[in-house]
Amino acid sequence: MKLSTMINYSGGFHEAVDRVVALEKAGLDVVWIPEAYSFDAISQVGYLAAKTETVEIGTGIVNVYSRTAACMAQTAAGCDYVSNGRFILGLGASGPQVIEGFHGVPYEKPMVRIKEYIESCRMIWRREKFEYSGQTVQVPLPEGQGTGLGKSLKLINHPVRQEIPIWWASLMGLSVTATAQLADGWLPIFFDPEKFHNVWGDELKAGLAKRDPERAPLQISAGGMVAIDESLTGEARDRILDFGRPNVALYVGGMGARDKNFYNTICKKYGYEKEAIEIQDLYLDGKKDEAAAAVPKQMLENTNLVGPKSYVKERLAAYKEAGVTILSITPVGGDVVQTVETLRELID
Repeated sequence: MKLSTMINYSGGFHEAVDRVVALEKAGLDVVWIPEAYSFDAISQVGYLAAKTETVEIGTGIVNVYSRTAACMAQTAAGCDYVSNGRFILGLGASGPQVIEGFHGVPYEKPMVRIKEYIESCRMIWRREKFEYSGQTVQVPLPEGQGTGLGKSLKLINHPVRQEIPIWWASLMGLSVTATAQLADGWLPIFFDPEKFHNVWGDELKAGLAKRDPERAPLQISAGGMVAIDESLTGEARDRILDFGRPNVALYVGGMGARDKNFYNTICKKYGYEKEAIEIQDLYLDGKKDEAAAAVPKQMLENTNLVGPKSYVKERLAAYKEAGVTILSITPVGGDVVQTVETLRELID
């Protein structure tokens, strides 16, 4: 099992890079860079590539609306080039609030669009002439559109890898099925290694049944806050877990409209239906602290790794049993480097 962490897009990038450099030496394998509607992720990938030597660098995630399919393929190939084959292309659909409100692009056919972007990227990396006639990607432009001068082209450069890993941050239904069928990796959220089958089990099975046998097994990156100390039991452990409450409340309560919030649906599918409704009602009423307090303690316990070394070792075994191949961690308190070294020891 590999270890990964994510850089926070809210600030402190240079300090975060220094931390990644130190964590790389301690055994960190992957770093994820988010984008949302903050600074672009790609420029940060390039900077990290120059500052690191072995850690893989992934976008976690870039959306498939603000860049064309060809631009996405070019960008990924460029990132893989400057990092000497260490790039991971993490894709997602984002949501209508960002895509339509920030980028001014209609939020249409998100699942289809990601599938077509995956196919387009792989075609371009193989240096095939880029000709694609899909529902969301049509290249060259069809007759009657534009000047009529467009022609089929192939990438000038030879990519470092024709198969750059593509990870899909899918949440629900057919998108998870398509992820299991087509993507190299899956980026779920609020992953409970014992209960995830209640949320995504059927969709994962359906997609894996259609997966090309020549493609490597589906990778999964999941995890949460990590704190390892023999004193972290009872109230001390609860105080650490409470750090996760505002973030869960934000997603379950405020990410999306009242009747269209996928994170809220995930919470309900885990069996926290009453709590999910309460969190959303409180959050949308502006009562964010009360919404955070309503997050189920069990959900926090099951989706984070906080406790003594023996307990964390048991949780690592549960994640491995669930198929997680990259443990995504947010170290909380203490020596961050020591936390990674301890995890490396427990995993190895």
